[in-house]
Parts: sequence; structure tokens; C-alpha cells
Amino acid sequence: MLRFIGRDHELNVLGGALKAVEDAVGSAKPGQCILMRGRRRVGKSSLVEEFLRRTEAPNLFFTAAGGTEESELDELLDAVARSTLPERKLFSEETPEQWNAAFRLLAELLPDDRPSVVVIDEVPYLMDRIDAFEGMLQRAWDRLLSRKPVLLLLVGSDLSMMEALNSYDRPFHQRGREMVVGPLNPADIGEMLGLPPAAAFDASLITGGLPLICAEWRPGADIWEFLRDSLDNPVSALLVSAERSLASEFPPRAMSREVLRAIGSGERTFTNIARAAGGIAHTTLTRATDVLTEKRVVAAELPLSLRPSKERRYRVADPYLRFWLAFLDPHMAEIERMRGDLTLSRIKERWTSWRGRAIEPLVRESLARLLPDGLLPAAPAIGGHWTRSNDIEIDLVGADRQPVARQLLFLGSVKWLENSAFDDHDLAALQKHRAAITDEPVPLVAVSRNGTSCKGLHAAYGPDVLLGAWRRA
Repeated sequence: MLRFIGRDHELNVLGGALKAVEDAVGSAKPGQCILMRGRRRVGKSSLVEEFLRRTEAPNLFFTAAGGTEESELDELLDAVARSTLPERKLFSEETPEQWNAAFRLLAELLPDDRPSVVVIDEVPYLMDRIDAFEGMLQRAWDRLLSRKPVLLLLVGSDLSMMEALNSYDRPFHQRGREMVVGPLNPADIGEMLGLPPAAAFDASLITGGLPLICAEWRPGADIWEFLRDSLDNPVSALLVSAERSLASEFPPRAMSREVLRAIGSGERTFTNIARAAGGIAHTTLTRATDVLTEKRVVAAELPLSLRPSKERRYRVADPYLRFWLAFLDPHMAEIERMRGDLTLSRIKERWTSWRGRAIEPLVRESLARLLPDGLLPAAPAIGGHWTRSNDIEIDLVGADRQPVARQLLFLGSVKWLENSAFDDHDLAALQKHRAAITDEPVPLVAVSRNGTSCKGLHAAYGPDVLLGAWRRA
């Protein structure tokens, strides 16, 4: 069974909410609602199951399946029958045929004298398929459910729809507190798999911190052992998780899939993405990138500097999906015919160069968690800088705001190689790029997997220090 490493904070939040319900038993509105969102397969449902296992409160766990209103109500009926609610038999006796009636009857089943938990998983399916669902949910909460000592957990994987559920112009606005469940972070992964800091970051780039994939990684195994094992198993979580997630969010023929593949192959500019996706029209590509960014699958970024720029670049936001698109998706046919050895050889050839760019967003986030540290100030914005021709490219830019800064706080370079330190040559290149964007003596920073061998840096960071930043959470 997968241990819940790194989930103590989330479990404490849920436990605190249930305690608040318990303390309010007998009051006019003791109910509490939490809107829980996170990408598919990050372990939201498993987290809730673990929470329910640890509590003795009667509970109902219903998962929407994206069917018709009638089929969803049938599933709800089955979920109530399998719940631990004390009056669950009443639901089957009346068999509601509409959601208004279902919510009303559900409220009648909930105890008045002790707390209970009601979980509705994959709420976006209901929002999308059932007319006026949000309005019915809002009325049921205001008039019925909030008057019961219940903790209502509304869970969803479509991030934009879950955010919309709580937006000010929607019926359920401010009825619940938002909770974001992210993947396991690099420190969690290192602890779970028994890996040193540098290897923990490698594992994070491959698994994306998805618990189901991490669970298949034998503790202490290096990345090549894990990849060999996964590629030898055609139903391994590493191979199938991405396709299942994409299938649930994007139809197989959707142009968004082709655009995502183009970005995943390494294309970053609008023109190159259009060419790699088959020469699609400007308007079609704009619609596709808008969908991908809205769903948080792709990040669209501008250079961070003192002057405005239109040189937007795109990247796959999730590390695991980025790895899968680059190395696994194009070669699923050979993996399925049990030639994963060919895929593994290809990964080994490209790993160092691919990792060098893939690690940059993770380094930026690590620094955002780490600073201030006595060497560098806290930076409200940490990004990168580039020009159209890439004659100037800076991996790390710390500034007071983005994308157009008033003040640059530091500039830095990432060198993530196994055996090479950040040296005088790397420092000279960084100094040259600094001179191209500012005349100020902005502090220079190096992030290196294998240390530094030069003088003149304001600060330098390695894997152990960066990993420590995640342990604070």
C-alpha cells in the first residue's frame, strides 16, 4: 500500500475542517465545504479515501462518471447504499429522479448530532452535463446541507472548471474554501524512494510526482533501472497514465492533441509549433493553445526583463507529461512489441540535453521557496529571459514583478550536468548576457548539479540546498 508521504498538510486541513463542523454541532449552519482541485492522477481521491479511513465519521463517497442525469443519479443511489450513513436505506426507498430531490433527500439522511462527510468526486462532469447543476447545488447548500453538521468535499480534476465554480459570477461563489492538491514534491519523492537530492530531482522530472508512478519505482533504484522496468511492462503507470489523462480531457481527434505533441517534441514558438503540428492555421492554433493554457496543461511565458517583449514561448507544464510526450508517446508501437530497449537507448542519448532545459522551471520554483536566504532577497517574480534569435538567453531572472520589471534582483544560469562544474567560461557567458540587458551590477547566481569552480558569483546552489527548500512545506 502506498504510504501517504508529504500529505500531512492536506490531511491536517481536512481534519481541521471536520473538527470545525464537530465544534459547531447544534448551531444554525455548522456545515463546511471544501473545493478540492488538482490534476488527474495526483492522488486526490486516494487522499480523500485516506482521510475517511482515519476518521470515524459516517460518510458518502460518490464519483461522477460523465454520463446522463439519469445514469449519474443511479450511481448516486448505489454510492449511498454502499455508504456508512446511518439512514442510507431511505434513499433507495424514494429513488429521486432529479438532482434537486436527491440533494433534499441526502440532507435528510445526514445526522443532526454528529459530523458526517459527503464527497462528490469529478464535479466538473456534473457541471458540464447537467443543466443548472451549480444553481441546484447552491440552493441545496444554502437551504439544506449547510444546516447539517457535514463536511462537503467537492473534488475535480478540470482545474479551470473547479476555479470557475467559486468565481464571483457563479451560483456557488464563496460557499466553500479552495484546496489545491499538487503532485508529490521532489523532497517527498526523495524520501519515498530513498534517493539522494540530485536523483530526487531526476525522478521528479520523470514521474511528475504522480503517486501511482512513484509507487512502481523500487526504493533505491536509479532512473535507468526504473525506466527499464517500466518499459518492459506495457501497462506500467509510466506508460499509460498520460494517455488516460489526455483521453479524458481532449477527444482523440482534437487539434489540441496535435498542438500538445508539437510542444512536447520541443517546439516553443508559435511559428514552429504551427509547422510541427502540420501547418495549421493561425486561428486554429490560437484556439488550441488557449484551451491548453486554460486547462493548465501548457504554460505560455514571456521573457522577464526591464523592457516589454512579445516573444512568447510555450512549454508543457507538467514534468511527467513533458517526459512522456518527448520520449514515450512517439515510440509506443515499439514499446508494445516489447522493444523498450530501443526506447531506453534513445532516452539515454538525449537525456542530458533534455534534462538541462526541463529542470529550469523546477529550479525557479525551488528558489522561490528558498529565498530570502541571507545571500539573495525574496523575489516576487522568478523567470527567464530570451530574445527571438536566442543570442541572449538567461535561465534565471529574479525581479520585483513580471513580465516587465522595474528592478532586477538577480540573474543566473543553470548547469545541470553529471560531471561538469559551473566554471569560468559559464560565468563569462552570464556576465556577457547581463551586460546586454542592464548596466547595473545585478548579482549573479549559479545553480549547478555538480558544484562551481569559479569566483565572482554572488550565490551558488546545488541539489541538496534546492531540495531543502521543499522540505519547508
